[in-house]
Amino acid sequence: MVSGPGSEPDPASEPTSEAVPAPASAPAAGSASSGGSKDAAVRTSVWLGRTAPSRSRRTDSPAGLDRNRITEASVRLLDADGLAKFSMRRLAAELDVTAMSLYWYVDTKDDLLELALDSVYAEIDRPREDGDWRDRLRELARSYRELLVRHIWISPLAGTFLNIGPNSMLFSYAVQDVIRDTGLPLERQTGALSAVFQFVYGFGTVEGNFKARCDATGLTQDEYHQHAMGTIRAEPHLREISDYSDEIMSARGGETVEEMRERDFVFALDLVIAGIEAVRDRTGSPAQ
Repeated sequence: MVSGPGSEPDPASEPTSEAVPAPASAPAAGSASSGGSKDAAVRTSVWLGRTAPSRSRRTDSPAGLDRNRITEASVRLLDADGLAKFSMRRLAAELDVTAMSLYWYVDTKDDLLELALDSVYAEIDRPREDGDWRDRLRELARSYRELLVRHIWISPLAGTFLNIGPNSMLFSYAVQDVIRDTGLPLERQTGALSAVFQFVYGFGTVEGNFKARCDATGLTQDEYHQHAMGTIRAEPHLREISDYSDEIMSARGGETVEEMRERDFVFALDLVIAGIEAVRDRTGSPAQ
């Protein structure tokens, strides 16, 4: 899995760093060589503080360039090339502008990554508000999983930034509404939320990276899986593991890797939902 942005440094004149920022719980400090004060160097979120970049816009800014267009181009590049290759220079080339023109609209490359991250959260389908909480939870979980597979670069970013953009917050509200309707006591609701969506995050991240790996080798997921299992079976000291793997995969059913994975996802999510119901019933909270 790609661990962070920027294997290719931007020009020294660009006021940004290619380094991975610290997690949201510990805001990243600026470079020691920046020469600024500690308060000025600390970066929190593009959604906090200034609503516009500190650099004033000029009349010679590129025609038709705006923050939405820049964000859309960022998503296209991230999907095509991945997080490691994303840079302001590549983005400027995609938009046919100079790299410095981008700084009329954002302050740093991190701002762009945060904007791109929030923009794709708009792709998550919102469940019907009047549906059963179990069905709504399954819909949100499935849509989030599909998002993680479709845009594999969001996994490291979701654990890096604050995720407080408008689309991310709408997703959070939808999740909170569902968890509230489970009937769990208030003090148990954050644990239930973590049980579901940390599971989906991990499942979707592994699935997305496996799919990307298969695409990179030119093999289908089934071909890659068969090749890997054939290699394992050829090793005598791994025979016991491979025999048991064959046994449980046969019992699970499914003709393809995607079918087997889908069965696992559905069953695992059902287990989590059953756990929520069991805790709710044990605490005597009313069912919704």
